[in-house]
This record gives sequence, structure tokens and C-alpha cells, in this order.
Amino acid sequence: MRDHIRIVAAFLLREMATRYGNNPGGYIWSFLEPAAYIAIMSVLFGAISHVPPIGSSYILFFATGYLAFQLYRATETYVVKAVDANRSLLSYPIVSPIDPVIARFLLQAITWIVVSSIILAVCHIDVRQVTEINFAPILLAMTFAWTLALGVGMLNSAFFFYSPLYEKLYTVVTRPLLLLSGVFHLPDGLPTPFKDYLLLNPICHIVMLFRKGFYSQYRADGLDIRYLTEWSILLLAAGTLAFAAALPYLRKR
Repeated sequence: MRDHIRIVAAFLLREMATRYGNNPGGYIWSFLEPAAYIAIMSVLFGAISHVPPIGSSYILFFATGYLAFQLYRATETYVVKAVDANRSLLSYPIVSPIDPVIARFLLQAITWIVVSSIILAVCHIDVRQVTEINFAPILLAMTFAWTLALGVGMLNSAFFFYSPLYEKLYTVVTRPLLLLSGVFHLPDGLPTPFKDYLLLNPICHIVMLFRKGFYSQYRADGLDIRYLTEWSILLLAAGTLAFAAALPYLRKR
């Protein structure tokens, strides 16, 4: 166990050096990229609709939606390539394919916390009225998002290995996910049956739950914690089993 903790720590340092480089510019870009995206999209959508669906600040509304979505999406896409990116090190018997997965998961989680905290703190400057943040739904949304991301990441690591065609299909099918996750609108504000279809997506529930922490007046009609819990447990279990079954083959690819 201690050996694997040290290995994960070594992978974590390696991933930091690879992702951010040896200069502070890499760390700055990890903040500037989402901040620029949020700013540009907020201006565009703010020009179309001067009043956000909830609250008085369009940039805060969009930031809470986009960062909640990225809480899942960025983690899943970063974790799924962990084995391929570190395949040369898997020839060592002491190194397990799960080690780089855990390292990437931890690095992305830490990065998201730091970047999101800075962005949301800046966004609050645009809020005309002082808002009280409720950390309970925020932390709960983070837990669900990371559980889903880790489960789907491990599941796809195995499935991508077995079927390159599945990898291409998955990329195409999930491309409109940003539009279907309640980032640009409130899913519970849509008419039936569009609302019901959209709420089949568990990421919608994560975005709604995350937003509840910033908007005390947000009722989040349609938010189903039980549904989110079931999907999180199911995908984490499926991902763990699929990854464990593929372990002997992941080393040899």
C-alpha cells in the first residue's frame, strides 16, 4: 500500500511537470482558458438576453453552470487517457495501471478547486447584491461529479482498449453534452417533455445542485438526488469492474 502511495505521488509530480511545464505560464493558462471562455460566452448570451434566468449577473450564472459541467467533463476526459499517456512505465511490475489514473484524478480535482475558486470569487464582484454561499450542495455536487467522472473514465479506459470504434462513437455522441447539461439555461424552466428528456442526463442534476449553492432562491425543480446517487454508484462500480477485468491487457497494449 505504501509503495503504491509513493508511486501515485511520483505520477502526480510527473503529470504536473508534463501538463504545466517548468514555468508558471502553464499554471496561468489553466486559469485563463476557462475564464476567457466564461467571459466570452457571458457577453454573447448577455447581449441576446439581458437578464439571466436566475439572479442579476449573467457571468455568475454562466460560470456556475460551466464550472459545474467541467467538474465532471474535464476530469473524465483527463482520466481516460491516463494509461495510454504513461504506458512506458507500466512495464515495471510494481506499477499498476490504476496508479496514473488516481494521480490524474487527484491533479484534476486540485486544479479545478483552485481555478474555480478564483473565477467564482472574481464573478462575485459582478453581483449587485451580496449573496450567501451554501457550501453543502456545492460539496455534494462535487462528490457526485467526481464519482461519475472516475467511473466513466475507468469504464472508457477499458472500452477504448477493446474497441477503437467505440471511442470514435463516444466522442461524436458526447460532443453536444455541454448544450444538454443545463449550462446555458435552467433545465427545470423548459416545457414538458423537453424538461423530462433533459433531466435523464445526470450531469444536469449536478449543474442544478451546484447552482443551488450560489442562488438561495433557486428551487431546482426536478433535481433528484436519489437518481444522481444511483447513477454515480452504478457507473463507479461498472468502471471499477471493467478496469479490473482489463488490467492484464492494458499492460501489454
